[in-house]
Amino acid sequence: MKKLLLTTLLFNVILFAATQSKAQTSYQFAAGLKFGGYENGISGKYFAGKDIALEGILGFRSGGVVITGLYEINQTAFNVAELKFYYGAGAHIGSVGNSYQRFGSNGTTYTNNQLLLGVDGVIGLEYIIPKAPIAVSLDLNPRIELASGPFVDLAPGLGVKYTF
Repeated sequence: MKKLLLTTLLFNVILFAATQSKAQTSYQFAAGLKFGGYENGISGKYFAGKDIALEGILGFRSGGVVITGLYEINQTAFNVAELKFYYGAGAHIGSVGNSYQRFGSNGTTYTNNQLLLGVDGVIGLEYIIPKAPIAVSLDLNPRIELASGPFVDLAPGLGVKYTF
């Protein structure tokens, strides 16, 4: 319940700020929410160059927390300036309680807490809404779990970010 309340509050703050800010078609930094097949959490994206971005995600899942870092290459998609195609790779580290729910499966049960450590990929599209400092993204996140695996998992992700 607290998680839902916090998510709703943060989303409303982002929407309020969007109505108070001037429009932009590109950005240097964005912060927002990420909803995924593994975890839901807070994300931040920083452009270190014109097409190179670093994204960090603090994800929460049932009985655990995971930190993910991604290196992303961004390109204009379909000749639409506000639409970006991105792909990249990174890694994650975290812990999970007594069960690990894989995307689209019944999950695995462990006798104690488990370390999560592995390699991540990302491929997706991001749309920067004209006349609003909001970016919406949809992506696929393949993951190779090494510490409690090895196994490969794949999940979709949806992001909503406020751009600065």
